[in-house]
Amino acid sequence: MKQIVLLFLIMITAPYSFAQQAQITGIIHESPGTPISYVTITLKDGEEKVVAASISDNKGVFRMENLPAGNYNISYKLIGFQTMNKFVQINAGAVVDVGTIVLTPDAKLLQEVALTGQRGSVSLKLDKKVFEVGKDVLSQSGAVTDLLNQVPSISVNPGGGISLRGNSNVLVLINGRRTGLTQGNALEQLPADQVERVEVITNPSSRFDAAGSAGIINIILKKNKKAGFSGQMRLVGGIPNETRVSPSVNYKSNKLNLFATYGLRLSDYVGLYTMQQSTGLSGTPVYLNQRQDENRHDNAKLLYFGADYQINDHNTITAAFLRNSTRDHDKTRLNYLYSDKRGAIDSSLSRNGESWEKRSYNQLEFNYTKIFHRVGKKLTVDMQYDFWDSDKEWNLATGRVFPLPTTFPTIRTSSIGGSKDLMIKTDMVQPLNSISTLEFGLKAEDRRVSSDFLAEQQNATGWEIIDQIDNHLLYKELIGSAYVQFSGKMKAFSYQAGLRGELTRVGIEDRIGSYTNNKNYGRLFPTLNVSYRFNEGATLQGSYSKRINRPSLGMIYPFNELTDLSTRYIGNPDLNPSYANVFELAFLKSWKTLTLNPSLYYQKNNGVIEDYTYRNSDGLFITMPVNIDKETRSGLELSVLYNPVKWLQLNTELNLFHYAKRGMYKGQSFDYSGNTLTARLSAQVKLKDKLAFQTLYNFRGTNATAQTHTNAVHSIDFGCSKTFLKDKATVTFDVSNLFDLRKLGSRTTGQDYVINQTNIPNAARYRLTLVYRLNLKDSQSVRQAKSGNRN
Repeated sequence: MKQIVLLFLIMITAPYSFAQQAQITGIIHESPGTPISYVTITLKDGEEKVVAASISDNKGVFRMENLPAGNYNISYKLIGFQTMNKFVQINAGAVVDVGTIVLTPDAKLLQEVALTGQRGSVSLKLDKKVFEVGKDVLSQSGAVTDLLNQVPSISVNPGGGISLRGNSNVLVLINGRRTGLTQGNALEQLPADQVERVEVITNPSSRFDAAGSAGIINIILKKNKKAGFSGQMRLVGGIPNETRVSPSVNYKSNKLNLFATYGLRLSDYVGLYTMQQSTGLSGTPVYLNQRQDENRHDNAKLLYFGADYQINDHNTITAAFLRNSTRDHDKTRLNYLYSDKRGAIDSSLSRNGESWEKRSYNQLEFNYTKIFHRVGKKLTVDMQYDFWDSDKEWNLATGRVFPLPTTFPTIRTSSIGGSKDLMIKTDMVQPLNSISTLEFGLKAEDRRVSSDFLAEQQNATGWEIIDQIDNHLLYKELIGSAYVQFSGKMKAFSYQAGLRGELTRVGIEDRIGSYTNNKNYGRLFPTLNVSYRFNEGATLQGSYSKRINRPSLGMIYPFNELTDLSTRYIGNPDLNPSYANVFELAFLKSWKTLTLNPSLYYQKNNGVIEDYTYRNSDGLFITMPVNIDKETRSGLELSVLYNPVKWLQLNTELNLFHYAKRGMYKGQSFDYSGNTLTARLSAQVKLKDKLAFQTLYNFRGTNATAQTHTNAVHSIDFGCSKTFLKDKATVTFDVSNLFDLRKLGSRTTGQDYVINQTNIPNAARYRLTLVYRLNLKDSQSVRQAKSGNRN
């Protein structure tokens, strides 16, 4: 680790140069700070003979090499922009930097393109798969979690959990970085129509954190490109109640970009959970039928504002502030019916619970970006400070209904927590020549989380502590990392190799000393991505990465809520991280009306985190996460996009994989292997007068572990939209979870028990959305700020 840091310091401080032949370099922008890709650059001599040609990359950069001396005309062409011609003189062995070329949009051509052309919806980059998502009907309403459920490889379960290829160990980023928008239910605050594209990165390069054994989902938000004032108002009404108001405004000049977004959400959720327990099967069995009816009400407010300031053509700074606050008021009613094997009722209990929770997530961010005179060379510095707090209280009233009505003491619990997280990072991109680039960077993150938990029950004189549940937990985490990465290209072959080192220190302690634990571990994480482009429509890609899956706070937190009389989930402070080696081979082929994208992948995971369920001495079922030895996954994924006619788009996805787990914990064997699949089918029809319809079907096959078998899950979503008022307004009607198909069913078996569960966290939801745009045809983005090197 010390050698890696030393290497970076040498690279940053030591000057170096590379021999170059005569060449022309430059960068092309639509407006200052907004690069344009796929611009054709042509160099012609005095007889209009083409001497050289190039195409700008996704950063707007282009290069032409091995040029003879002389006087030339250089032209810049891209459909939708006015062609620019300039004179350039090249001396022998010289490097001519034409600087930043700004192209002017051609209004007439843009109208023609809007009627006839559309950017491809899927592309395969060197280290990621990119899905353009803004054109779908269902992207115009709902939240980002609804949108993610449409993206191939990604699935969102009824409880809001996100997984990639059936693996929930995934890192979700916004514009290439961690943010408060991905914490808790904050993605429910982010409108789906703010997303420009989603990047699925199953084997991330070393530039990214090594967290997330399944990979990274990077959500790229739309950016405002119009000068002057612009904005939009978004209104949503739904059944069950879902009221959203989301105004956003933006002001952009040559040097300054001011942005602000406010979001208000009032939502109600209706949930139903049933469970059948059979215990004591080897002796005198006891049967429990349990039903839980849940009504949840969430109020949320989101505020995000900031500014980009372009000091000059080479230096830009960004500062922004995010606040996401929520107030939840939930009510739950649980009924317990106990019987014997003949069905005779033994007893019946009822518990009514009511909770109040306040959460506040705050984030300060700063970015400095320096673009050097040498094309493609860039330095970024990012600082981010997050701080949040939460306060949750439960009141539980319990009574026996049969055989003799009895009222039990009232129980109340209190959970108060807070966190402070400081992150500092810097990245450097250094082109070595026209076909190779060196990148390196450093990052440090310090996180401190505190939590107080108290459980009490009422007696004749007041309140008394239950089972000594009165404790304070402090969690400290420090992660230092550094990386180096080299990329290059040889004709149709591209490659990228990197190495990341991460050193982690974790400390866990509580007031009474039950959970004191300190862990230090350092690891190297190599990455490799190679790509071969056969022609304009076919690409083959291979990749490898080593990843880490650190336990989340919810997995470590040892205290548990007392809502349910029969089951509880508790964290495990002794959890260790797991590690994964991931291999993938992918192919992308595009024809005029068909895009085919098959992938083969293999994962080998060590120290896997798995849920373990057992029955304690009080007869209570406890579920907690534990480490087991290993798991392997191998699968085939196929994505097909078909446009047989202009007005119809069909999209289907199939992911079939095999998994095998091995391990033992406290006498429980976790050895198990099986096969499962996920599938998705989407059909979209676009008619005249900008009227469109879309239907989406999702399927997740049965899955199992050594203890639990999970049933298949189906769901159907439907939407229709109409754009009017010269594209200034769009109204959308959509239904999520049509026919209430999305149900989670499972069966857990043990030595002397069987538990069957059915969970329906959310009923079908009907929404009507209106979006009105001011001086902006495309939706305004929550995230307007420059992302520096984070993309």
